[in-house]
Amino acid sequence: MSWPGPAASYAAQREEIDDAIRRVLDSGRYILGEEVEEFEAEFAAFVGTPEAVGVASGTDALAVALRSCGIGQGDRVATVAHTASATAAGIELAGAEPVLVDIDDTSMVMDVGSLARTLEDVDGVRAVVPVHLYGQPVDMPAVLDVARANGALVVEDAAQAHGAKMGDRRVGAWGDAAAFSCYPTKNLGALGDAGVVTANAETAAQARLIRQYGWRERYVSDFPGINSRLDPLQAAVLRVKLRQLDADNEQRAVVASWYHEVLPAAVTKPAISESTSHVFHQYVIRVAERGSLIAHLAAAGVPASVLYPVPIHRQPAYAGRLRCDPAGLAVTDAVCESLVCLPMHPLLTRAQVEFVADSVATWLERQP
Repeated sequence: MSWPGPAASYAAQREEIDDAIRRVLDSGRYILGEEVEEFEAEFAAFVGTPEAVGVASGTDALAVALRSCGIGQGDRVATVAHTASATAAGIELAGAEPVLVDIDDTSMVMDVGSLARTLEDVDGVRAVVPVHLYGQPVDMPAVLDVARANGALVVEDAAQAHGAKMGDRRVGAWGDAAAFSCYPTKNLGALGDAGVVTANAETAAQARLIRQYGWRERYVSDFPGINSRLDPLQAAVLRVKLRQLDADNEQRAVVASWYHEVLPAAVTKPAISESTSHVFHQYVIRVAERGSLIAHLAAAGVPASVLYPVPIHRQPAYAGRLRCDPAGLAVTDAVCESLVCLPMHPLLTRAQVEFVADSVATWLERQP
């Protein structure tokens, strides 16, 4: 059985994408330029923010967003331990120190009670980075209330949640800035690495300086910047895919509804809230003995995975050196030991979903 991935997404829009790439090749402009500016304007309009700034990756997007908000050396930034290590890497690239909080057992995203407890316990936290993981929005009004009460800025990590909403407001439009990844497997994926910062006009202006050496005048750095420019080839591809993003997200929700319908009741399925629109970057279930399930699915030809098996506070690069919620990260540890990501893509068929569900059911029947 063939499972759809980035190549299938390209094939579905091959003619439009090829035309866009030829347009860039014919233009002779291969760094920044009009194609990038057009994508930035279109993405900002999509998210509902004044500005968007294209950079080279999602990790860079988070670092640039934090620096553009004035976060840097000596500052602390609260985020979750259940996320890609890219979140911690982006914070440290900005010169700041990650401080780790726990997640909610149902939504698997930032627990606001843990955030409040941690901000009270740890001095010097100047920013909060809520991670909209798997396509599930964080409770942004609650996060903003806690952050503002503690004098902290909010920079959203929306790398896995392009198009997700709370009410009528998309993620990326809630905080002081936001970071998106456009890695090829994301809901809005390029044909290589790419990232976007969304922000107000002042913060975006700072982001544009940071992404290109701190230049206001070419070859003259007003302050230390970096080289993190979205190239026009990727911008052109993203412009094509952005037009299809809402439709793709709607189809992801359909695929999720099939999973909800046909998966056995014995597995814990992802929470769906009426107040948010989950865009299902991943469809994540939780089971005991997940290693056994993944091996069973692999034998059946089902490409299940684990995002993420080791929380930040237990990874060798970070273990023992980062401050955490004083009450610990028990929910994070439990979730990371039990989650399984089933195949998710807008081009999945009902038959493929039923095949996955039947494979899970067969595994359950064999459990003691």
